[in-house]
Amino acid sequence: MIVRDVMRWLVAAALVMLSAGVLHAALPPSTSPRVSGATSVAGQLLIATSQLVGPPFDHAVILMAQHDKNGALGIVINRPLGDRPIADLLKAYGADASGVSGNVRLFLGGPVNPEICFVLHSADYHGSNGIDIDGRVALSSGLHILRDIGVGKGPRQILVAFGYAGWGPSQLDTELREGVWDTIPEDPALVFDDDRSKVWSDAMARYKPN
Repeated sequence: MIVRDVMRWLVAAALVMLSAGVLHAALPPSTSPRVSGATSVAGQLLIATSQLVGPPFDHAVILMAQHDKNGALGIVINRPLGDRPIADLLKAYGADASGVSGNVRLFLGGPVNPEICFVLHSADYHGSNGIDIDGRVALSSGLHILRDIGVGKGPRQILVAFGYAGWGPSQLDTELREGVWDTIPEDPALVFDDDRSKVWSDAMARYKPN
C-alpha cells in the first residue's frame, strides 16, 4: 500500500514540479544553536522502544540530522519502499534526465512532507543543498544530487528518502526523558550497509543502557 501511494505521488509530483529551492527549505539551518539545557542527539540514531506501537514509528530507526532549541529533524532509515529509476524521479519533478541511468531504492523517511526528497550520503560528496551531520554522513535535498548520482558523480553511499521525522521545540527532549527512544552513536554500516530488515534489531544489539 505504501509503495503504491509513493508511486502515485510521483505522478502527481510531475504536475506540481517542486523546485530545488522548496526542497532545500525543509532543511533547518546548520548554524542553529544547540539545545538549551539538554543534550543534542544530532548525529545519533534514535531506536524506537516498545512504547511506540503502530505507524509511523513502530520499530523505526532514525538518523538525527539536527536537534536544537527550535526542534529536531531526522530520517527513518529502515522503511524501504522499492527501487525506482533515477530518470523517473527527475522527470517527476520536471527536471532534466538526459544521460541519467541506474535505479535507487526509495525509503519512507518519515511522515512529514512526504513530497520532499532527501538523500543521506557519505561525506565524500559536497553539494550546495546539504548539511554535514557528523563528518561521516551528510544530508542533502534537491535535484542536483539525484542527477549527480545518475551520471556517476554522486557520493559513494546513499539512502534516498521521501519525507522526514520532525519534532517541535522541546518535543523530542520530552520523549527522550520519557524513554520513548533509545539512542546509539551513528554508524554508516547501519545507515547504508546492513540488511534493512535487521536494522532495528542490529541497532538494539548495540544499545548500552546507562
